[in-house]
Amino acid sequence: MRLKELDSYFRSFLELDALAGTDSSLNGVQVENTADITCIAFAVDACMETFRRAKEAGAQMVFVHHGIFWGHEQTVTGSHYQRIKFLLDNNIALYAAHLPLDMHPDLGNNAALAKAAGLTDLKPFGEFRGVKVGFKGTFQEPVTTEQVLERLGYDRAELLAALSFGKEKNLTGAVITGGGEHDVDAAVDEDVDLYITGDAAHDVYHTCLENKINMISAGHYRTEVYGVQNVAAKVSEELALKTLFIDVPTGL
Repeated sequence: MRLKELDSYFRSFLELDALAGTDSSLNGVQVENTADITCIAFAVDACMETFRRAKEAGAQMVFVHHGIFWGHEQTVTGSHYQRIKFLLDNNIALYAAHLPLDMHPDLGNNAALAKAAGLTDLKPFGEFRGVKVGFKGTFQEPVTTEQVLERLGYDRAELLAALSFGKEKNLTGAVITGGGEHDVDAAVDEDVDLYITGDAAHDVYHTCLENKINMISAGHYRTEVYGVQNVAAKVSEELALKTLFIDVPTGL
């Protein structure tokens, strides 16, 4: 397939245009190529390790959650230059989907993490620039925070933080993947029992303690692998293109 065809395909289910004024990421095609695309590499971050491994796998396109252009002027120097040069030299296209991939009700990071945690009856949660980006819901039966961690396959020792200041058993939960640590305030306002996000921040400790809420900060990267993996599966099924997920964890 050609890059233009794939761009149209991704736009058919990801709201890139609708969120253009909200998202700081320049979503869509960030670097063009000229080759036919038969293999797409999917990854969380646009970085040299991702690009090198994509080349080794024979991919002509890299689809990422975190791209290399974020809506501000940026000189093509240093590592930014090296990344762009590598893509151009190897005729590899780069495609980014940030908030549209976070928010997608079926494929997105937030919905997928919420479902994996066992939340049901999902509703939009957590406002960012006037748009609700996360989801909240209820557990089918009361669960401890440890049980949720087990469902997610998270080792407590590898988490950025796990604050157990609320109920022993959680009835409700909310999710904002990645950098949603300060949206714990919204979770408090909406009487959520367990809040799950990626990043951690020093000041939220006392917010959780004083408001008796449980919070999991599982890591930015760890909470945002779902979306690209889901899109990869969709592409593989619907377009019969070769896909692969390139795992480059940061521990953060």
